[in-house]
Amino acid sequence: MNTTIKSLNWRYAAKRMNGKTVPAEKLENILEAIRLTATSNGLQPFTILVIEDQEMREKLHATAVKQPQVIEGSHLLVFAAWKNITAEQIDTYFDLVYEERGMEKGALDQYATFLKDHFSKQTAPEIFNWASKQAYIALGSALVAAAEEQVDSTPMEGFNPAEVDRILGLTEKGMGSSALLSLGFRDEQADHLVNAKKIRRSKEELFVKI
Repeated sequence: MNTTIKSLNWRYAAKRMNGKTVPAEKLENILEAIRLTATSNGLQPFTILVIEDQEMREKLHATAVKQPQVIEGSHLLVFAAWKNITAEQIDTYFDLVYEERGMEKGALDQYATFLKDHFSKQTAPEIFNWASKQAYIALGSALVAAAEEQVDSTPMEGFNPAEVDRILGLTEKGMGSSALLSLGFRDEQADHLVNAKKIRRSKEELFVKI
């Protein structure tokens, strides 16, 4: 069996975690998978807050309907989507492209101008909605990477975004929380789903070949 498929069969959304710390190398591999994930135009319009501080996670616990993984896990990742895409951010991105690919500066000015014009016409809610979708692509990459590292993960939408944003000061930074991801190791004694069979629709139901 393909190792990725084997890892995805192994993973599930752990409901209880045992408090053990995720080794630094495994965490870095998961974060690198997030960094390398695909995003529209390559802009990566989100920031990932990697929270290991127990006191901070306890503050966030209540905002996530007291889901135990928030405090029982090793790290809590907050996917914060941007609410604005500025001309300066676009210029910074293209400067990096020129540097990394050895291109003449200004070679992609037409493309950069198109993006600046496009985002200048978008409202903050529209940009946040788009950026949140990009953050979810990164979330998916994190889930796969965590599974391959044999690190349990629990993605969460069940939280109060306004409260998370307030606690972390995201609004002042032009961002908003889109999703949470707890990383850690399953508690095989306390988690009632630890040996439950994975339930997914069949290939015949899920895929339509045209």
